[in-house]
Amino acid sequence: MSLAIAILAAGGATRFGGGKLDADCAGKPLGAWALDAALAVPHQRLAVVVGVSVPEFAGGCEVLINERAAGGLGTSAALAARWAEGSDRLLIVLADMPLVSSETLRKLAAAGGPAAVGYPGGKPGAPACFPATLFPALAALGGDSGAAQVLRGLPNVTLIETPADELRDVDRPADLAEVTAILNAKA
Repeated sequence: MSLAIAILAAGGATRFGGGKLDADCAGKPLGAWALDAALAVPHQRLAVVVGVSVPEFAGGCEVLINERAAGGLGTSAALAARWAEGSDRLLIVLADMPLVSSETLRKLAAAGGPAAVGYPGGKPGAPACFPATLFPALAALGGDSGAAQVLRGLPNVTLIETPADELRDVDRPADLAEVTAILNAKA
């Protein structure tokens, strides 16, 4: 089965003050952590979905420019789904989640049907993997509703249990300091 991986990196980082994906996080750009985890998963295609500027970490990758990025996260997931046409599965990863492991991503990619990490209350969330049958639903997304909206209510979603720290994202400088400390402690 062919796997396409899309790393969503088109947000404006307004709560951070801009430029968060290129900010130093334990010795490399924040977004490079998600990219490195994704590269460790066997795949046929990989792209980074960006907004108005291309983050440093995306150099050397296929880049998809989301001209509608200001319209919300859903527009990036929709662009990724259209790009992934012809693949059997699409793994969506968020660039501002540096603690997600390649092991978690491999488990998502290996699940037979739709799969996502499990958040509190049993809710599916990103990162998540979608079979091609769900690409049209993803391609119809817009606004601030991300790809997890497509999974909610489906009866056959595999929820991958993962350590709570892996689900941390970076929205503010204080978040960056916290995840940097966690990564430095693991080194």
